[in-house]
Amino acid sequence: MKICLILIAGLSTFLMDSGHAQDEKLRIMVFGAHPDDCELKAGGVAAMWAKQGHAVKFVSATNGDIGHAIMSGGELAKRRTREVQAAAKVLGIETHVMDNHDGELMPTLENRKAFVRLIREWKADIVMAHRPNDYHPDHRYTGVLMQDAAFMVTVSNYCPDTPHLTKNPVFLYLSDGFQKPNPFEPNLVVSIDGVIEQKIEALWTLESQIESFWATRNFEGVVPVPKEGEARKARKREFSQRFQARSMLVADEYRAKLIELYGEERGNRIRHAEAFELCEYGRRASASELKKLFPFFE
Repeated sequence: MKICLILIAGLSTFLMDSGHAQDEKLRIMVFGAHPDDCELKAGGVAAMWAKQGHAVKFVSATNGDIGHAIMSGGELAKRRTREVQAAAKVLGIETHVMDNHDGELMPTLENRKAFVRLIREWKADIVMAHRPNDYHPDHRYTGVLMQDAAFMVTVSNYCPDTPHLTKNPVFLYLSDGFQKPNPFEPNLVVSIDGVIEQKIEALWTLESQIESFWATRNFEGVVPVPKEGEARKARKREFSQRFQARSMLVADEYRAKLIELYGEERGNRIRHAEAFELCEYGRRASASELKKLFPFFE
């Protein structure tokens, strides 16, 4: 009996040291270039992690101060920060906006150190960002900065003012449709059917984008969001349908991966999804470890 108890205690210690304790909570950080990118690409999984008690933080690498047809500068930056703070409350997560100008993000040493410190302070198990071949320079450099931080977060004498991580996080890319120099190839496609309304509600808080670029697809005008009444309800329905269609396209495009991960019956029934690709930098998680880090699969 005594030997059995010793073995069980030893196994429990091993599981804790290996990061596989059943009650261990994950810590996730998502970098987006602008105050809306994280919400668009990972709002669903963020809500799902949060519901399970895991800690999620969205970081915008720029303050979004030119992302509107009429407003700009500090006024717009403050507005967009308020909007993502409201979105974070809907999702049950935390959020942070870095003080870099929209359209001017560069992969500087200063920004690399800022990324390293943010990841370390959050003690992240998972870090996600854009791929570095995205269409927007801010998106590309957000991806580059994540990659540049991927090894440095573990180096004790780099940014020694912030304690280094003893275990490298798993780094992943957010989805995109760009084909060159290489297409997005997801390792994980996650059903967000159960939280699609919550994600839409979070996106609905980003009103500066709804009335400008998301509405007009250019920066030459705005379509103001009605403040109340049936007109506001109608605008929200139109908005909801548009953005649900986006997550439905992800599910349809990666249907084979959904079937692989969920089984044929459920995989074919999933309507809304978000997709993520494992980065070659950082910890190279196996397929089984990825499923533990994304604990949404039966």
